[in-house]
Amino acid sequence: MTFRTIDDLAISGKRVLIRVDLNAPVKDGVVTDATRLEAVGPTIRDVIAKGGKPVLLAHFGRPKGKPDPAQSLAPIAPALAAATGVPVVFCGTTTGEEAADAIAALPGGAALLLENTRFHPGEEANDAAFAKALAALGDLYVNDAFSAAHRAHASTEGLAHLLPSAAGRLMAAELSALEKALTAPERPVIAVVGGAKVSTKLELLGNLSKRVDQIVIGGGMANTFLFAKGIEVGKSLCEAEMAETARAIIAGAAEAGCEIVLPTDIVVAREFRAGAASETLPAEACPADAMILDAGPETAAEIARRFEGAKTVVWNGPLGAFEIPPFDAATNAAALAAATLTEAGRLLTVAGGGDTVAALNASGAAARFSYVSTAGGAFLEWLEGKTLPGVAALEA
Repeated sequence: MTFRTIDDLAISGKRVLIRVDLNAPVKDGVVTDATRLEAVGPTIRDVIAKGGKPVLLAHFGRPKGKPDPAQSLAPIAPALAAATGVPVVFCGTTTGEEAADAIAALPGGAALLLENTRFHPGEEANDAAFAKALAALGDLYVNDAFSAAHRAHASTEGLAHLLPSAAGRLMAAELSALEKALTAPERPVIAVVGGAKVSTKLELLGNLSKRVDQIVIGGGMANTFLFAKGIEVGKSLCEAEMAETARAIIAGAAEAGCEIVLPTDIVVAREFRAGAASETLPAEACPADAMILDAGPETAAEIARRFEGAKTVVWNGPLGAFEIPPFDAATNAAALAAATLTEAGRLLTVAGGGDTVAALNASGAAARFSYVSTAGGAFLEWLEGKTLPGVAALEA
């Protein structure tokens, strides 16, 4: 796809409405992880450098269309200023005269953060009147919130049709990475798909099987696929009712020329806790009283070998119960192998999804991947082949 960026807009002297994702974790009024706040810095600083006034639109939590002090963006403003190096003024309203006056009074070099867009029922309803009320505050619109682009809301989709619009730096980087990974990738392409349940990733597997050359399946999902092949999985997490579906996925992938890769060895334990006694066994040898909690070292080494022959890796989900050592070993080993190849310039690695980001951060591989998306639902829907309303509205 082709899309406009802020370089395509005449920004000097203009009020620029920027949709950002500020959904950072807050405890006792203090932001505990500023990753998402830091990520919007380049767009805000560029708008200021080009002579524009940045006016930030964002949601926070799920206030269900009415004001909720517990979900106000007020505590985010000082943390955003610290994370971006830009002074941030907070306005307790989202539309109307008070917001317009705050924009007019905004000093040069600062950004204005308006109150939670979801305090208004018109936001999630993509109400035309609410979108117009937002548009009245700006001259230009920039969407820098890929993580919210799968929602057709007033501030993510409606506004793009009312003002000259473009993608921000973060959005542009995300779209570029995803295009290189799936739309026009260098082959061979390997997808790593983990997680608990096959039932939540049917559309993902169906789309990927038509786009990639190999799919490595891990986590609880792998147990269901092993079970579908007639392998006993003991007391492991397993969707036995999805066995027929799993067999259909394997057959469909084969028809499309895509290989499904399953664990050949497993790490099992009798209890799910850190440091629990565990053993490594062939995939066919899970004891009846044990749970499969990770792929084994042989499987991790095989995945690393496959990465050696690939050009592109798309990663969504861990290979095991990575939150609890020692069941993070396969995820860590495979992730570090991919990271090493990425740094050597031999592999493009794009990853995303909540558990994925946490797992790659824990392994130390995240910073060494080509691109790690913090967008959960939007990243997943892109991998599923769905049109994202917030992205489609930016197409040139």
